Amino acid sequence: MSCTHDHNCEDHDCSSDWSLYKHIDLSKVSALNEAVSGSVKSVFKAWDQRLQSSEHLESNEGDPELLVFVPFTSDVKIKSISIIGGPDGTSPSKMRAFTNREGIDFSDVQNMQAVQEWDLVENLEGVLEYQTRFSKFQGVGNITLHFPDSFGGDTTQIRYIGFKGEATQLKRDVVATIVYEITPNPSDHKTRNEAGGIAHIGEH
Repeated sequence: MSCTHDHNCEDHDCSSDWSLYKHIDLSKVSALNEAVSGSVKSVFKAWDQRLQSSEHLESNEGDPELLVFVPFTSDVKIKSISIIGGPDGTSPSKMRAFTNREGIDFSDVQNMQAVQEWDLVENLEGVLEYQTRFSKFQGVGNITLHFPDSFGGDTTQIRYIGFKGEATQLKRDVVATIVYEITPNPSDHKTRNEAGGIAHIGEH
């Protein structure tokens, strides 16, 4: 894969090419049970900045559960998810994913079947990625990540969340409009016999 980004690619994978960071609708990202309102936005950053952790998302003291809602500007296909947690047992120990469900809360996720669940490990260096069941992560307009617990810490800390995959480049409403416009209208395509031999404008 060729690299067109403004950074040095020292390997052939060039992870930034797969990054969906630029397709996240950051203004609409939200989290439930975050100790500092709006801090969830700080965990989404470019791949090569993933270890810059001056800010982070943290749950309220004594309640390590977090719910993170991430909308995209276009439908995406998610291949893998990266999570960098905090030290001293504050990294999330499990992750559950729900796709294309808006406005769900903690009571909802207890009763809903996740698209996929992962047992996480404490990943402070940002070298681990959790593969998705790719066929179940097609046409994702938004994803909700549920982190039910930490590795024993009083809070859960998340310093980076990254998605890799592909984007359609088209917003959902744009896709619908294009499909509508290119659907042929039979009345616009009368045959010469149906038209009774009447010439269309521009014919001679």
